[in-house]
Amino acid sequence: MNDVAEMAPVSRAAEATAAAPALIRVEGVHKRYAVRQGEPVQALSGIDFELRDGEFLSVVGPSGCGKSTLMRIMAGLDGPSRGRVLLGDVPVTRPRRDIGVVFQQATLLPWRTVLDNVLLPAQMQRLDRASSTARARDLLDLVGLSGFSDKYPFELSGGMQQRVAICRALVCDPRILLMDEPFGALDAMTREQMNVELMRIQAEQKKTIVFITHSIPEAVFLGDRVMVMTARPGRVAQMAEVDLPKPRTLATMGSPGFAAQCNDIRLAFSDRAGATEF
Repeated sequence: MNDVAEMAPVSRAAEATAAAPALIRVEGVHKRYAVRQGEPVQALSGIDFELRDGEFLSVVGPSGCGKSTLMRIMAGLDGPSRGRVLLGDVPVTRPRRDIGVVFQQATLLPWRTVLDNVLLPAQMQRLDRASSTARARDLLDLVGLSGFSDKYPFELSGGMQQRVAICRALVCDPRILLMDEPFGALDAMTREQMNVELMRIQAEQKKTIVFITHSIPEAVFLGDRVMVMTARPGRVAQMAEVDLPKPRTLATMGSPGFAAQCNDIRLAFSDRAGATEF
């Protein structure tokens, strides 16, 4: 009875998220790159999906399928050859304060302290220094780095640097966080810890997240849905709902339901995506 009672609020939250209106709509996005010799490279072809407010969408696909290209287009860092990305009813055509980005590498500035690295976007947007500093310190506390604000990047581990990068992306309080394989370079144990940390941050900050990964277990562990992309040119092969209650713990990875969800995603690759590396 206790298990049912504890899971009921999670189920209602999931239903509320599913019923929420679309926050982002990706409509018919194509991307073609010109090359110096030969035919242009078609990176994306006809990408269509909607992202709900408060949702965590994991994106998986074979190398070179256009995952990072899609993220850059959603962030306004690159434009589609055809199609559009809408935030609400407004086309995303340039970087926006309400869309934060975390890349594969932390890319912290080595001459700036942890606090000053987190504050960089706020300074570039000329936001109020006092309120931005207060938020930056709150975020560092949220990720367990409150005692490291005066340290420099070389004094931090890889996992700690990525936590700083997440704080930097959140300091301007964006509605949406786009993450491009942010934990790919970390060791397995640190990566698992960062997955749990990210899930906690999302729950506390109420952010909508798009998370690109090469790891099917990571995608299932984090996501409310998993979008499977085909080999280049990237298309949506499958949009799978993850039917596992939140919050999830590392013990979730040992459950039969988790294994079944991962297997379903792998089958999507073998049946439709044409990938073998997973």
